[in-house]
Amino acid sequence: MRYAFSVQYLGKNYAGSQIQFENGKEREFPTIQGEIEKAVCTMIYGGKGHLNKNRKIKTVFSGRTDRGVNALGQVVHFDYDKDIVASDFIYHVNEILPSDISISDLRQVSDDFHAQKSAKRRWYRFEFINRRYKQAFDGDLMRVKFGVNIERMQKSLNYLLGEHDFSSFKSSGTLNPSKVCILYRAEVKKDGDKVVLDIEGNRFLYNMVRTIVGTLLRIEGHNLEPEHMREVLEAKDRRKAGQTVEPYGLTLMEVTY
Repeated sequence: MRYAFSVQYLGKNYAGSQIQFENGKEREFPTIQGEIEKAVCTMIYGGKGHLNKNRKIKTVFSGRTDRGVNALGQVVHFDYDKDIVASDFIYHVNEILPSDISISDLRQVSDDFHAQKSAKRRWYRFEFINRRYKQAFDGDLMRVKFGVNIERMQKSLNYLLGEHDFSSFKSSGTLNPSKVCILYRAEVKKDGDKVVLDIEGNRFLYNMVRTIVGTLLRIEGHNLEPEHMREVLEAKDRRKAGQTVEPYGLTLMEVTY
């Protein structure tokens, strides 16, 4: 039987969401997937059941997130041959997990459901502080000291809507050779000193959202015309885009199927 659940986490203490391997061996860096699999195996098998490789539960995530990236709506599936009581499972797994990871909404799904391949849309949110001076509760959010114009930023984002080759916004670590994505929504708003960008698409290239943010900030910081975003997009050249900003402030909000 196949089960799926939602995962929420703060990413700053982990080397990304996915377990990493080197020369066929699992690296010792803490990851979200590693913590989830340990907790699920301990819940199912008891004690140190996660150490028994023959009984190890393998999880599949809807997508990979990097170190520092958070999630409110990550989706994970795994296979297990017995019935699971959702309320008990969620309670006990959350008691085992570190305080910066939690799960919710466990349900049985069809055998052909795939957390990654079945996903239709992914919604990311990036937040940063727009203020010259720092405040104690800014946390890990990036602080942009120069003023930004929300209307201009929205005009820049509008050029990204639809189906395009996003080669200009991908990092070299992109494994999937396909560079074409569809953006259904790209919106920016300001709430006090905080700027919030919501970007929703069918898929995203490696560091794509963070590079879009970096390009927006270059346009604003150098007072370029919003049309510059279109020029960057059409160039299909990473050198034309802005820097890839730090991951802090980026959250996977929701995955829809």
